[in-house]
Amino acid sequence: MEICGGQTHTLIKFGIDRLLPEQITLVHGPGCPVCVTPLELIDKAIAIAQRPEVIFASFGDMLRVPGSKDDLLSVKARGGDVRMVYSPLDAVKLAQKNPERQVVFFAVGFETTAPANAMAVWQARQLGLKNFSILCSHVLVPPAMEAILGSPHNMIQGFLAAGHVCTVMGYWEYEPIVAKYRVPIVVTGFEPLDLLQGIYMAVNALEQGRVQVENQYVRSVRRDGNVPAQKLMRQVFEVTDRKWRGIGAIPQSGYRLRPEFSAFDAEQRFDVAALAAQESPLCIAGEILQGLKKPHQCTAFGKQCTPEHPLGAPMVSSEGACAAYYSYGR
Repeated sequence: MEICGGQTHTLIKFGIDRLLPEQITLVHGPGCPVCVTPLELIDKAIAIAQRPEVIFASFGDMLRVPGSKDDLLSVKARGGDVRMVYSPLDAVKLAQKNPERQVVFFAVGFETTAPANAMAVWQARQLGLKNFSILCSHVLVPPAMEAILGSPHNMIQGFLAAGHVCTVMGYWEYEPIVAKYRVPIVVTGFEPLDLLQGIYMAVNALEQGRVQVENQYVRSVRRDGNVPAQKLMRQVFEVTDRKWRGIGAIPQSGYRLRPEFSAFDAEQRFDVAALAAQESPLCIAGEILQGLKKPHQCTAFGKQCTPEHPLGAPMVSSEGACAAYYSYGR
């Protein structure tokens, strides 16, 4: 199982899955941060973005993710002040330039984007900004891997770990998982040769009976990761239980703001914490994200569900497995 949507897109785009011998099956895991953001959080974002006093800032890949009835791009089309930014620090600047408005940044993603979001909150507090907050839904990779390996339906014999997550966090967190579940984990990059080498290393480990974490992505990843970034994350965030779209709650699998930074929590500021939502019965995103099914096994794939009219996030996200299968003609 590759644990990153970027890896999935490379594997499908370049046909690597079709080049491998039939004994090797690649499974697409919950590695797309947009895809695993729970439906009710999208609804919370839409509820906040509709408010006239709010400037809602987000990365572009979240704007078309469907909520229960709507998406953020539709809110923008109706006159809501929804803006695409390239960094959470851009949202901090928006708050400085618009003191009469509330600026909310949609802070989603794995550990990869958490340091920049932590920096935005930390900087907002340093600047004394009262009109900046984040809608936070950070998720963590190791608990998701444990949830998959601990499932009675698990058939995963090895993992390709995401290079950009490990650039931040290192790979020391994976060593207890390897020891507990006896599966090799190989950290890889995102180029075709990175993934081919990673698959080769994982197969070698299985054939030789070696159970360890190996690092293919040595040009970027160290065992300890980016220690200053981790320190900043620990100052701003704390670990919490988190719900994953299509999967459900995974204990200790996400970040939330620490109590001393609660003034920057958009859920509390705009009183949307109680919102709940139901997934489309046609969408099998949960089974796809857990590696139980492939996108083309969904009855709605390419019919009721397309990139123009997605039922679920894996079809609309630039890292989603369904979008990869659709884009590259599977």
